Amino acid sequence: MPKKTTQPKTAVKSVRPLKGTVLITRQVHFNSAHRLHNPSKSQKWNEEHYGLCTNPHWHGHNYVLEVSVLGEPDADTGYIMDLGELKGILNRAVVDKCDHRNLNDEVEFLRGVIPSTENLVIAFWNEIAPHIKAGRLYCVKLYETPRNFAEYYGPDATF
Repeated sequence: MPKKTTQPKTAVKSVRPLKGTVLITRQVHFNSAHRLHNPSKSQKWNEEHYGLCTNPHWHGHNYVLEVSVLGEPDADTGYIMDLGELKGILNRAVVDKCDHRNLNDEVEFLRGVIPSTENLVIAFWNEIAPHIKAGRLYCVKLYETPRNFAEYYGPDATF
């Protein structure tokens, strides 16, 4: 007669939530072209201020966008928010609209904005913030190159 195998009963365990404020960050990538140009100024002024970046035939970057959310982990999940959900928000709010696009001409929320890295982090914050329901949007950081980046901590940040 075959032996009956019995599974050991697992005791119901409770979770022990930990208290603390945590910063989570998600990174996404996209490629875009742009031109730094102030149409209210002369070409000479633009060349003096922007150099090669005012080329009327555009130039491009392989952007890296990092977005950080601040909060306390949920007692049931251990998450501030699911990083997969954050990735989806970043893709819908920024990447899908900007990837392989001309930021000056093709991105509606950037119309009339000089697409400097500084202006882009503010514009991206404005696109992302309404979608963050858990935690608090803390920082939007955009790398234009590995050595050039801008960070924005929101309209209420003080330094």
